[in-house]
Amino acid sequence: MAIEIAEKLEIEAPVERVWEFVMDPSRVVTCMPGASLEEVVDEKNFLGKVKVKVGAISASYKGKVEYADIDAATRSIRLAAEGRETGGGTAKGTISMALHGNAAGPTELAITANIDLTGRIMQVGRGMIQGVSHQLFKQFATKAKAILETEGEESKAMEASVADDQELAVLPLLFKTIFAAIANFFRRLFGRAEV
Repeated sequence: MAIEIAEKLEIEAPVERVWEFVMDPSRVVTCMPGASLEEVVDEKNFLGKVKVKVGAISASYKGKVEYADIDAATRSIRLAAEGRETGGGTAKGTISMALHGNAAGPTELAITANIDLTGRIMQVGRGMIQGVSHQLFKQFATKAKAILETEGEESKAMEASVADDQELAVLPLLFKTIFAAIANFFRRLFGRAEV
């Protein structure tokens, strides 16, 4: 099943600082819940794993990420990722990131992803996976902004504390996703009733 994700984030930091951050997978992974960097193969290839649990369904993917296309002039990169679940499922896709900003900031980080998933995790359905993905991005955005919008020793201390907090709590994300879907349903329902 193919999943598409498109998100934007504004960071109160110079574009160069954000670019250095996205080009360093050891820093990016500290902001991704449930993810860990296992090995740096070379400057463009990395091995890692991601653990996800949605209700009774859990999945652990091990795989590789390649910085496939890097354009420093336009501050854009495309990552190619693929992983295999211990239970037999797969995840394969591309993630594109583009930065827009200047030396004074702020910087806009635009992320688009196209991911093809198979395996047990698909039992929860496309809508739920996209909703949980959005909540995960919000967690990533909060952590990345906290690191990038502070400077010096405070930023390093924050990055270390974020790296220690790697447990992925999907159940609260699931509840947020369900609540958002219900709220949207009632907004549409009452919006039509007023017309």
